Amino acid sequence: MLNIILFGAPGCGKGTQSELLEKKYGLKHVSTGQIIRNEIASKTPLGLEMESYISRGELAPDNIVIEMVEHYLEDAKSADIKGTIFDGFPRTEHQASVFDTVLAQRDMKVDVMIYMDVPEEELVQRILLRGKDSGRADDASEDVIRNRIKIYNAQTAVVAQHYLVQEKYEAVDSVGTIDEVFERICNVIDRYI
Repeated sequence: MLNIILFGAPGCGKGTQSELLEKKYGLKHVSTGQIIRNEIASKTPLGLEMESYISRGELAPDNIVIEMVEHYLEDAKSADIKGTIFDGFPRTEHQASVFDTVLAQRDMKVDVMIYMDVPEEELVQRILLRGKDSGRADDASEDVIRNRIKIYNAQTAVVAQHYLVQEKYEAVDSVGTIDEVFERICNVIDRYI
């Protein structure tokens, strides 16, 4: 089973690219952000707890995110899945370390982390544009967007080092058309198939 982490700052295009990769390679796309947004929309206890973090552009607590991913892995174990694209996970060094352990317990591993590299000003403009259609409050405020990027740089960007040390890190220039970025990402994935 191929396990790919699609990694990058908010607005880099992880969701868009994950959907395309899912279709091309037959992989399962798991977006922790979407799972959390669904919980918020359904007003579940988890969703209500998470809503205050998300509205401020902060990261979800590690223990809750790890629990969601563990549930997915248990379900995936019994399904016929070729592999998984993890979008938005892991987001902290702690999550990455626990994820390695959780995968190893299931005789699995991360094959590659693909870092989608996009300059900050481009990210802000992409998210503001997305906010016009998404209906997400965290996409509509430039202050919240910049706070999300600041938190990403302080807490999440360091996760790349975790996979760089393991020689599983690949950077991809993610400025250009959706198709151009998709082709660059596919060139990386094709080396791991």
